[in-house]
Amino acid sequence: MKILVTGARGFVGKNLVANLKNIMENKNRTRPELSIEAVYEYDLQTNPALLDVYCKDADFVFNLAGVNRPKENSEFMAGNFGFARTLLDTLKKYKNTAPVMLSSSIQATLIGRYGQSDYGKSKLAGEELFFDYAKDTGAKVLVYRFPNLFGKWCRPNYNSAVATFCNNMANDLPITVNDRATELELLYIDDLVEEMLDALEGKEHRCDYDGLTPVEKAEGRYCFVPVTHKATLGEIVDLLESFKAQPSSLMMPQIPDGSFEKKLYSTYLSYLPEDQTKFPLKMNVDERGSFTELLKTASCGQFSVNISRPGITKGQHWHNSKWEFFIVVSGHGLIQERRVGLDDNGQPYPVREYEVSGEKIEAVHMLPGYTHNIINLSDTENLVTVMWANETFDQGHPDTFGEPV
Repeated sequence: MKILVTGARGFVGKNLVANLKNIMENKNRTRPELSIEAVYEYDLQTNPALLDVYCKDADFVFNLAGVNRPKENSEFMAGNFGFARTLLDTLKKYKNTAPVMLSSSIQATLIGRYGQSDYGKSKLAGEELFFDYAKDTGAKVLVYRFPNLFGKWCRPNYNSAVATFCNNMANDLPITVNDRATELELLYIDDLVEEMLDALEGKEHRCDYDGLTPVEKAEGRYCFVPVTHKATLGEIVDLLESFKAQPSSLMMPQIPDGSFEKKLYSTYLSYLPEDQTKFPLKMNVDERGSFTELLKTASCGQFSVNISRPGITKGQHWHNSKWEFFIVVSGHGLIQERRVGLDDNGQPYPVREYEVSGEKIEAVHMLPGYTHNIINLSDTENLVTVMWANETFDQGHPDTFGEPV
């Protein structure tokens, strides 16, 4: 399959092209039914003569070209309608009836605040042009009305509030919010790209519109991406502030799979400048080695790394409710655990011993009610242990009590 992408250097185009090439180069094997021979990238900087070559050969066309922020409103129609007509006329010239996708906008509904939008009017004109083209040629057209888009590589201070907020927060620039209660419908770039790959496989999601709301319908006139998110400007800014604070607090906000929070965090990180991509962690160092907290979570505890110098024993304490995993990743050590108290015969409980090594990485539970330690058995090599505790450390209620194993 040969695929033409117009607007290939735009936000959506860059992401789509990168993922199409991953499939073409066999880096992405999640779409075994897709076989891509070539990806034709067309943009303002492309030699116009190549449009003929591409339109003659293409088996599928993604028309992502368009104008968002022209100097004059009259440029909307030329950029969003004019090029679409040129593209379709060129396909007609070579009698190529390959499926064609159009990137339109929810503003094309011309409903509510979009009623007088020159941008929306130009997008609507482009939609009707595509529908007429389908009637004339029998070609399959897929018209998508996208809401607000966000994700990596989106240009800040252009047409995405999320991109601007992420960029400004990451670069210590001010953020202006006129109304924190303003709600946006947001579409993440990776969800959009997955829908485009579905469309290539003939599995696009179709709909009709009830006002601004897409209603899924197998024979619908339009297409849509079924996964979007709604968030207020205030919620977005609050989340970004928590992301920015993470390197100092070590607290990782909750980012459930598929959530807006998870997608926004990935987007925010893509705007980090070089000097903030790396950040220091507080190492607690003494003659025995060091202990460093790595990451904290709101509901799933925290991660740390412990370094023990040769011959050193650490731990020698127990917890009521707290429990941990010790995972030795380098060196050679011994973990000992003993249940606190005496057995029915008035004798100390037996000591459990686990020899551990970075040569064979294993996780060992530190059990509630068991005093435990970790001993570096090497005379020359440090013992490096990754530790996870089921709760973050609370200075006011440490739940830690010294007792030798």
